[in-house]
Parts: sequence; C-alpha cells; structure tokens
Amino acid sequence: HALDPLYDALSSNGNYNDWAWVQGFTNRNVGFVNNKTICYPCGNYILFVDIETKKKTVLKCKNGHVGAFAVNGNSQMVAFSDQKLNPIIYIYTFPGLVKQSEIKGEAQLDYSLLAFSYMGPYLATYSSVPEFALSIWDWQENILLCSKSQPGVKVTSMSFNPMNWHQLCLSNESSLTVWNIERNDQEHHLKSKLPAEDGSPMCKQDVFFSHPDIQDLYYGPVLPISAIAGLAGDEAETFRPKDDIQPSVHPTVHCWTATSDLYMGCEEGHFLAINAETLKASLLYYKPAQDDGIVRFYQIKGTHYQMDDSFDVSEPITSLDFSPDYNTLLVETDKVQYYVMRCPCQVTSATATAMVCCPSSYSVAVGTKVGHIYFIDVTKAEMPRVVHRVFLSDLPVHHLQYDQSGQYLITGAAEGHIFILDARPSKLFQVLGYLGNIFLGLSAIYDVESELVEVMALLCPPDIKRARLEIFCLPTAITIDNDECIDERGMLKNRVIQKHQYELDYPLSSAVRQKDDTVYGYCNHAPFICKYHLKTWKDVSVTLSEKKIPSNQFAPGFLHLSPNSQLLTSVAKDGVLFIHDAVTLETVAQENCHSYQGQGIGSLSFSLDGQFILVNGVDDGTLVCLKWKYAIKEEIKKFADKRKELKKGIKKLRKTIQEMMYENEQVPDIERLDQQEFNLDIEEQERLQAESEQEVARVRKEIEMENLAKCYLRDIIKKECWDSMSIKGHAIKCFHAAYKVTNYPMKERSKEELEALERVLQLKKIESADLKIRKEIVEFQSQAIPPKEEGEKVEEEAVTDESTSNSLIGSLSAQFGGDTSILYHQMDLHTREEKINQIILLQDIIYKVKTAFNKEFDTVARQKEQEIARVKERNLRIQEIVEQLELQEEVWEPALTDDEIPERALAVEDSEIKVEKYLTPQQRAKAEMMAKIEMERRLANSARQRALYDMMGGVLEIKKEDILKIEIPPPPFVSKPDTLWNEEEKKVFKEYEKKVKELNEEREKYRKTLETELKKLQTSIQETTQTFDDTVSKLFERKVKSEMVIYQEELKINNLLYSLLLDEELSTREAGLNHFLDKKRKEKLSTAEAVQVARAQVDAYRETYDNLAAEDKILERGFKKEFSDVPAHHIEHLFKLYKRRPRAQKIKMHLDTANPYGDRPGSARAYKEALAHLMKAIDEMDGPENMPEGLELPVWERFCLARRTKVESEQLVKRKALALAEMQAFLQTRMDDDEKIRMDIEKILNELNTLREEKMRFQLDLTVQFLLKQGQVELESAAELIPDYTDAILLHKSVIEELNCTIRAQGEKKIASMVESKDFSKGIFQLEWEHKKMKMLMEDLNQRARDIQNLHVSRDRQLFLRILNYDSRITHQVSVMEQTLGVMDKLHKKKVKNCQKVFKDLEKRISLKEQANYKLSQELQEMLVSVSERRHIFEAADTRLVSEKAAKEHYQNIVQRRQLVDLAKEQAQEISVLQAEVERLRMRTFPALFEMEY
Repeated sequence: HALDPLYDALSSNGNYNDWAWVQGFTNRNVGFVNNKTICYPCGNYILFVDIETKKKTVLKCKNGHVGAFAVNGNSQMVAFSDQKLNPIIYIYTFPGLVKQSEIKGEAQLDYSLLAFSYMGPYLATYSSVPEFALSIWDWQENILLCSKSQPGVKVTSMSFNPMNWHQLCLSNESSLTVWNIERNDQEHHLKSKLPAEDGSPMCKQDVFFSHPDIQDLYYGPVLPISAIAGLAGDEAETFRPKDDIQPSVHPTVHCWTATSDLYMGCEEGHFLAINAETLKASLLYYKPAQDDGIVRFYQIKGTHYQMDDSFDVSEPITSLDFSPDYNTLLVETDKVQYYVMRCPCQVTSATATAMVCCPSSYSVAVGTKVGHIYFIDVTKAEMPRVVHRVFLSDLPVHHLQYDQSGQYLITGAAEGHIFILDARPSKLFQVLGYLGNIFLGLSAIYDVESELVEVMALLCPPDIKRARLEIFCLPTAITIDNDECIDERGMLKNRVIQKHQYELDYPLSSAVRQKDDTVYGYCNHAPFICKYHLKTWKDVSVTLSEKKIPSNQFAPGFLHLSPNSQLLTSVAKDGVLFIHDAVTLETVAQENCHSYQGQGIGSLSFSLDGQFILVNGVDDGTLVCLKWKYAIKEEIKKFADKRKELKKGIKKLRKTIQEMMYENEQVPDIERLDQQEFNLDIEEQERLQAESEQEVARVRKEIEMENLAKCYLRDIIKKECWDSMSIKGHAIKCFHAAYKVTNYPMKERSKEELEALERVLQLKKIESADLKIRKEIVEFQSQAIPPKEEGEKVEEEAVTDESTSNSLIGSLSAQFGGDTSILYHQMDLHTREEKINQIILLQDIIYKVKTAFNKEFDTVARQKEQEIARVKERNLRIQEIVEQLELQEEVWEPALTDDEIPERALAVEDSEIKVEKYLTPQQRAKAEMMAKIEMERRLANSARQRALYDMMGGVLEIKKEDILKIEIPPPPFVSKPDTLWNEEEKKVFKEYEKKVKELNEEREKYRKTLETELKKLQTSIQETTQTFDDTVSKLFERKVKSEMVIYQEELKINNLLYSLLLDEELSTREAGLNHFLDKKRKEKLSTAEAVQVARAQVDAYRETYDNLAAEDKILERGFKKEFSDVPAHHIEHLFKLYKRRPRAQKIKMHLDTANPYGDRPGSARAYKEALAHLMKAIDEMDGPENMPEGLELPVWERFCLARRTKVESEQLVKRKALALAEMQAFLQTRMDDDEKIRMDIEKILNELNTLREEKMRFQLDLTVQFLLKQGQVELESAAELIPDYTDAILLHKSVIEELNCTIRAQGEKKIASMVESKDFSKGIFQLEWEHKKMKMLMEDLNQRARDIQNLHVSRDRQLFLRILNYDSRITHQVSVMEQTLGVMDKLHKKKVKNCQKVFKDLEKRISLKEQANYKLSQELQEMLVSVSERRHIFEAADTRLVSEKAAKEHYQNIVQRRQLVDLAKEQAQEISVLQAEVERLRMRTFPALFEMEY
C-alpha cells in the first residue's frame, strides 16, 4: 500500500503527462538532414539521430500518424504530412525545429510521396486515392504552381533533377515517367514522357494504324489487332495482344546523374542508363537479382563501368542514401538496421510476440511465434543472456503474466490453452499444468495472507454471445505434489484449482480484476467500460454491471490497472491512451501516442512506482515512454521508511523461498510418485467419445455432401448431353469386321431457330415470286420466240442445269436429303441480311442430311437386332447339338456392346459394385427370411427330382435325342468265364451283342445327322452375319459421303461467317478511326487555343519588353541633357563613369567536394544573390572618394541616383529578356504540338479513305465455292507453273469451249504445215546421217587394222588361233584343275591329320621334357650346391690365371661370331640388290610392239 497516495499527488500537482523518450524504427524514408544527422518517421513522431553521438531529437506530429515524408539535406528542411481527412503538409527546419510553412492541398485522404528540389523553394507532392495528383509547390510563398492528375496510377518513388528543377522523375513497379515543368511567365505546366519497353520513345499510333505494305488478298484486308478485338474507343489506341507484349523490366530504384541522365535499377537485375530528353535506354550492367548484402561502388564512363570497392553488410539491403557532402553512405537493411560506412549501428531488432518482467528477480520471459518461452537474465542490461527455454506448442505465445509474488508464470498460446509454469529457476521453469478453454485475457491476484494466487480468465463463447469469467486458484500443492493435481494429459483438475464461473451481461474484449472482486471490462460491440462487483452476484446466473461509462475509442479496446489499482487505462486501435480513476471511472488524462493507421496500441506497461508508462504500437514500430508532470520528490521522502520495510519483507520472503527450494531438492526419490501410474478420468473418456461421434458425423456429412455434389454433376451432364438430345448418339458394329458406324446425335431445334427458319423460307418465297413476276414482265416486253426453238432451249437449259447445278451450288447435299433449291445463288450474296439468311438455310440443309442418314441408320440398327435374335434362336439348337455330341466347343453368342446401347452407362448393375452393400437392420432381417424360404423350396424340389431320377432315369419319356445316352446293360453272367456258360446264356449273349451292334449303328447315324445339322446352322449364321456386315460397310460409305456433304456446307457457312466477321471488323475499325479523329480534333482545338493564348501573351510581353528597352535607351540618351549644367570636361568623365559597371561575381567551384552535382543554387536565389552583389558594388562606386575632382557634391549625388536608376533599368530589361525567351520557347513547343496533331489528323483521314475503299472492294469480291471433278484438269507441279488466281475472271464454260475450238482449228492447220516441213527436212537429216555413218565405219575399220598390227601374240592367243575347238579345251582344263583341287584337298586333309599326330607326339614329348626338366632342375640344385662348394675351393686355391685364360678365349669366340653375323647381313643386302638389277634388266629385254603410222 506504499503507492496508494500516488493518485492524490497526481490530482494535487496536475494530471497532465508527456513523453520522456521515443524508440522505434519503421524501415522507410531514412534520410540525412545534414552531414551528421539522419531522420526518419516513426509512428506519430519524427526521430533525428546524430550518427556520431547517438543523440536523439523528437518532433511530434500533432494530428496523429506521420504520412508522407521528405528531407532536404542541403537546406536542412523536413516535410511531412499527417494522415487525416484533407491532410496538411508541414515543413520544419533543423536543428531548431521551427515550422516554416503549412501547405493545404486538394488531397482528400492522404499523400503518398513528397520530394524537395535540390535547391530552390520547390516541393513536389503526390496524393493517393482518389486524386492520384502530382502537384508542384513553392513552399516559401505557399503557392501551387501546377498540378496534374493520373487516375489509378500509384507511384513508389519520386525525385527532382538536381541539375534542373524543371525535370521530375516518377517510377512505380512497372513504369518510369519523366515530367517536364514548362514555364510561361508566371504559369507552370506539367508534360510527361514515358519510355517504351524497348527503350525507344513511345508512339501510340504504331499499334493503332494499319500497315498498307502487308496484304492478304484471299482473306481480305489486314486490320490492326484492336479492330479484330472489337475495340473502337480509347482502348483501341493502346490495345496490344498478350503474345505481342514483350517481357519488361520492373523498376525498383532510380537516381539522377550530373549530366541530367537517369540510372535505373530493376527487380530482374538490370542496371539501365536512360537519357532524359530522348528516353533512350542502354544496358550498363546485368546480374541476376540476389540479396547478397554487398554494397558495390562503380566508376561509370559512358556505357563502361568498373568496380572500385565493395562493402559487405551480410544482410539484404533495402535502400541507400548519401549525406549532403557525399562523404557518408547510409545503408538500410530489411532487418531494421542501418549501417554508416565507418561504424554499423543497430537501432532495434525484435521478433517476440509477448514479454513480461519477473517481479522477484532480474529476469524477463519472452514468448515467440514458434511457441517457445525464453527466460533471459537481465542482471546486466547491456549483456542479456538466455538461461532457459520452454516449449509449449507449435502456435505463437500471446499472453505472459507473473503473479505479484513471482511464484507462477501464467501463459496463453494462440490455440486457447492456459499454461501454468513454476517461476523458480531451480525447477527449470517446469510446466505445472494447463487448462483447455479458449480465452481472451488473463488477470492474476496474489493474496499475501492466504498465499493463494487467483487467476481470472476472460472467455467469450460464441453460442451465448456474452462474456464469461472463470476464476481459479493456484494452491501451493501444485508445486509440492504436482502429479496428484493433474490428470494423465497434464490438465489441472477442477477440484484442485476450485474453478468458478460468472456469466456477464455483455461480450467483452478485455477485463481486469482488483483484490476486492471488482472487475472492469471493455465492451466488444459498443465502446463503453463496465464495472462489476462479483461478491454481490454470487448466486445469480447473469452478473449485471454496476456502472457503465461511454468511451470515445475505436472498439475493441483493452484495459490495464496501475500497480496501486487506483488508475485504470484503456487503449484501442485509435492509438489514444486514456487514464481513468478506478473508483469513479472519470478520465484523468489522455495522450495521443500512436495512430489508427498503425493499428493503434499493442501493449502497455506501468513502472512499479507509477512514474512511467511504456506504450508500444502494433504496426508503427514505435515504443513511447510517458512520464507524469508532477513533483514526486516529496512523496518519495514521505514514504521512504515504508519502502525500506517493504524491501526487508521481500528479502525475508525470498530467503524463505530459497530454503524451501533447497529442502525440496533433498527429498528422496522413493517419496515421489511413479510417472506410469495413471488415474482413469471418466469425464475425459466421455469427452473423447463425444468428440469421436462428432468426427464420425462430420465425416458422414462430408461424404454425403460429396455424393450429393457428384449426383448434381451427373444430373447436369445427363441433362445437357443425354436428356436434351432428341436423337441419342449410338453406334453399329459389324459382326466380323472392324467397322463401326455412329449416327448423328441431334438436339431438338428450339422455337427461335424454327421461327427464324420459317421467316427465311417465307422471305425466300416472296423473293422468288417477285423474281418470277419480273421475268414475266421482261418476257412480255421482249420479242416472241418460236415454240419449237423455245422448247429446244428449255431442254438445253435443263440438261445444262442438271450437269452444272451441283458445281455451281458447291455441294452434293441434294443427293443426300437436302433441298438446295431454296438457297440464294452464291453470286448474289452481297448484303449482310442475305448472308445471315443463307447461313440459316445451310444449317437447315445440314439438319436434313443428318436426319436422312439417321433414318437409314435406325433401319440398319433394327436389322442388327433382328439378326441377333435369329442367331440366338439358332444357337439354342447348336447348343443342344454340342451337348449331345459332347463337343468341347464354345458357341458364338453375338451381343450389343455399350456403344450400341449407350443407356447402359446410366444404369448401375450389381456386378459393377465391388464392395459389399450396406443393409439396414430391417433389410438384413428381410434378406435372411427370404434366403430361408428359398432354401426350403430348393430342398423340396431336390427330393422330388432325386426320386424321379431313381425311378425313370430323370425323365418321364424317352426321346430320340436321348439315343446317345442309352446304354444296354450286359447280362449278369458276363463276369463268369466263357467255358462256364451254358447254351441259353450263349444265346442271350449273342442277342446282347446284336442289340449293342444295332444301337451303335443307330448312334452313328444320329451323330452324323447332328453334325450335318450343326454345319448347316453355322454356315447359315455365317452367311447372314456376313450379309449384315456388307450392309454396315455400305452404311459406312454412306456416312463418309454424308460427312463430306456436311463439311461442304460447313465450309460455305464458315466462309460466310468470316465475311460477316470481316465486315464487322471493318465497321469497328471505321468507328475507331472516327472516334480517334474526333479526339484529335478536340485536341486540335485545345492546342490551337493554347497557341493563340501563348502568342497573345508573348506579344503583350514583347510590347512590355520593347517599352522597357526603349525607356532604357532614353535614359542613356538623356544623360547629357540632364547634366547640361555641368562643364563639358566633367560631362565626358561622368558619362564614362555612367557606363562603367562592376565586374560580375564568379561562381566558386569546390574541387575538393565529393558532391557530383556541385553547389547549384536555384535560379531565383542565384538572381537575388547576383543583384545583391551588383547593388553592393554600386554602393561602393557611389562613395565620395570616387567623385571626380572639381565636381560638386550635389551633382555627384544626382549622378549616383541616375546611374543607379540606369543599372536597375538594365537589370530589369535583362530579366524581361530571359522571361521573353522562355515564353517564346513555350510558344514554339505549343506550335510543334499543334503541328503534330494536324499531321495526325491528315494521317487519320488518309487511313479512313483507304479503309472505305477496302470495304467497298471486299463487298464486291465474293468467295464462291465450286465442285470440280477430280482428274478433269490435271497439271504437273513445275517451278515455272505457280497457280496465281489474283487476276482470274469467272466465265461461262461455252465461251471457253468456243475459244478452244478456234484454237484447235488453227492448231491443226499449223500442225499440217509443220508435218510437211518435217517430212522434207527428214530426208535431209537421213542423208546426213548416212554420210556420217560411212565416215564412222571407215574410221572403225582403220582402228581395227591398227589394233591387229599392234596386238601382242601370247601363248594363249596362239592356242586360240591354232586349235579349232578352243572352248572344249578350256572345259577340259577346268575339269583337270577341279580334279587337281580335289587331290590337293585330300592331300591337305592328310597333312592336317599328320600335323595333328605330330602335335600329339609333340605334346607327349613336351610332357616327357617337362619331367626331364623337373629331374634336371633337381640335379641343377645339387650341381649348384657342388658348384658353390667348388667355388669356395677355387677361391681357396690359386686358379685365377686359368679362369682368365678361359674367359679371354670365350670373349674372342663371341667377337668372331659377331663379325660373321655382320658379314652375313651385308652379303644378304648385296644379293637383294643384285636380284633387283636382274629383274630390271629382264624387263628391259621384254619384247614390245610399236604403233605404225600409215
């Protein structure tokens, strides 16, 4: 109770509060206000941070949340807007934070962007919904210079050109726009330029005007895509199909260069340079976009770049910003951090969902999104450390609260469970249990006397739509014997926590409780605060509120109690904090610390002494600390003793708790309950059973709904595809072939279609009657024709019409049930109505063709059914014969397939269901009873049949068909030997054999009869089914021809539809051009008016300028007249001084600065500075020390005044000249725009004329379909014969035939003359040929003589010449050679055998040699031993000379052998050389015959 007098001190010292400090970062619009200070908006505040000292300065927005924000580091200005209706823009200076201006624009809801010009008093604003207006302001004078609206266009970035404030760049996620601010004296105008996707200036007419170079004479004129799409308004000018749209880049950031160009970075990784005048884009750099967290510095010259340095921040970067002196770079990342090039500085980083401080220790519990609770030791606030972590659930932790004693941590997860944790670190923050209700808020109270903790949970069940309070206790037993207090699922038992429920009269969003059972609640539906006293409403079903006050906040709201329970705070989404008296509920204080745009206040916390209130926003990222304005030092002194006593009591309590914890740790394990012991909870079982039943019901309902949806879909499909068909689609298949013929499924024609057809037929009858009457009138007026000739002509025309009708009609539908006499002639289809009527008539013909085919199809289908019935009848007899003959042969049973009976798909057979049918108990009992009755009936029938079979072999009468089954029983004595039979038995046996023989003969006859009948039946079935297959094949051919006819008619319909579509496209194109022409004419009126107004303004301004220039010249000319009283030598000197001017001020260039734009003051500022410098220099020149000698002072003062007037006049003339030049440039721009629009109008008129000519040509150029007989005209494809019918003319056949007859007669005459000349030249050619033949024979004989003389007579040729029968000799030689080959073959085989024998002998010898080698190897080992022994003996004896002699002799032998080998090689080489020489000499002496010349 040490804090109870706090409210008295508040009320006596004042109830106003103010913020102590503000923390937060929103990751947007961070900029430099000077070289060392950054600023950014944060909630309702703007924070200024010194990057060196980290000192913060706060500027508060009076009207709530800060909206758009801009900063100018050169002039140290800050501009921001508030977020309210009709927002206001505020402009402040730094560091004084003095308000310079308030701009009230035309924005209704909000501003989205603000931007300062580099120098000069210009501010650009862009409003959001609904205006989307770009406005340029002179903020010093608070004047709107110009404004332009862009409905629906959102902008994400905006900046002035630092080198020219007349240029402004706006960009969004899909485009970049450069705006030019044009000036005409005091008027300002905004004109935009938008670069195209390929970087070229956009020409809107490129996609709107057609291309006359592209022509398609077959399909008609080529039209733009907009006309094909049916667009005629403003959409037609910019419409582009999806396939023609090229992939474009998406701008993310842009900046200006010192050459007034633009650099643009794109989302895809492109880095582009854009010329601001021509809007040509060039690619400087491309790298796939990636957030690598690296800042790179490039030196760019033209289109070349070079990377100089890089800086790695290891986090995704969101923005970059330079300081005004360009010595410091601000790097902003998406993790709410910023980095300065020299030192990174983190503002804040938070991912927690809930946090609470422990009242008994320096620790903090933090809940996260993944369901963990982190316990952090904050003994050293600069170095917090995580000491433990507890996992509750997979959902975020939303509520954390300690009780006042610090024993328990009450938590709440998003799933609605309340978890109770042991707050002692020695127990590792053990989870003691949980409660399973879905709650909205928690409140805990600690009773010091009873040492009980009472927890209140707020619930709002949806079924009763009222709030419910559940209050339960947390006894110390849950920490001592926890297993007895929870069930097997870890839920706290109701008998342990003593849970009580209270039903309230209103639904609440938040509730808090005091120790005296007073509860405060914030109503959810209506904004008011209720006060309840639970003790007075214990036995009542619904607790009513004792007091209720309205609240001006936006529901839902939340309530919090101060530590002394005397103050009640309420917060909501409006961001305003209200502080109420807990007794009277009167408002003590309020503070607008957050805004509605930032979703209001998220959490609130009091300090223990009540001096500070910490308020956190939901989405604005701002943490505000509020402090009370009152004298609290006296109160601290007054209650110092009480505070000491409380601290001692807390220390004593802490010591007692630590001792209890130590004793609990010393408890032996045997006293603890086993974890496997479970207590059966009947309530839990019932609950689980109820849940399972609910789940079963839910699943059953889902299945029923799914089945219902499938049934509905089935009904829809059946209705659309089956019920709506007047003729159902099915097929006919052959019995033996693979043919299948389908009919035409047809819907019943609607009433509208029949009415349209009837209207067209009636119209056609009227037209035919009208045409007949016209012909009669023409025939009556013409000359009479003789009857005979007229009859002949009629017959001729009938024959001609009969042969040519089908060709002219273009189809064969008349032969397949269609009536083509009602059709329009293809040459007469010019109007739109005639084409539509022709389409209706063609559709009727198609319907009739399909109907005719369907009738034939139905006949064949009935025929198949009859054939199947006949086959089945015959199959019955075949089946009987097969059974009698006991043949293992299957009987062919034809049947209709599912394609032939499609109705089967709509019915489900029992055999198709693979699962067991579910039967209800009543159906199951009925089925069992029916099965029992059927079993009894079968038993009775089976007994009767068995008796019949025993008595008469199963039949009542023996038929002829049973002869194959009859068996004659043998006599009983057959089992005895034949020798024991008597005479009678022998007679009986002979009779038996006779009967058996007769029976076998009867059987054989009957069997042959059955086989003959079987073959006859099978042949009959085969013939009838084959005949039906032939019928089906004919029907198939009929179907193919019907399809051909239908396709012919559909081709005509498609041609007509295409002509109608093209006609509509031409009309649409014409309407679009007219609309565009009207639009351009209106623009022409506005541009002409603008030119007229601008010319008038220029003329008026030029007149003013001319007057000022004339006055200036008058001042110069009147100088001598004005000073005529001055001596002449003084006048000349004064005139020179009159014309002298001070030197102009030079602009100092700071070469050592890093600013790429330099120091560029604005135009108005530069003019003022230059004028001030000039006036200062004039003042210096007006000094008495510059007065000529001998001149009087009054004259000098008069001279100075005249010179100053002349200088001011000159400056005024110069300024007017600059303004005039600017106005003339503006006038020229308007004239250029007017000329451009005039040229556009001319282009549109030319396009309209061309379009009308094309439309007229198209209406006269008809598409006619003809039937040509295949093979009548055949042309081989050749390179020089390319059919081109562009210049073709359609003529009658007789004209061509007459022309062909004339050509044929002339051709015959020419052929006759050619035959004569051919016969005469033929004789000449024959004589020449005989002469050539004789010459060739002479040359051939001469060549043969030479060949004979030069012929080499070999031995074979001599034999050929000498022997008469040379062929027989060759045959004899061949036979001899064959005999020789046979002998050689035998010898070869003999040699092979000998070789094999030798091989076997060699193998035997090898084996013997191997054995001998083995023996020799053993002997060798013994000899080696003996040799080694002898070597030792030799070494011991003196035999060195003997061994050297032997070695010398061995060496000489080796040398001699080597010499002999070399000599043999040399001799072999000499022999080979000699052999070659011999061969060469032999070839030289070979006889040769030389050609003799004659």
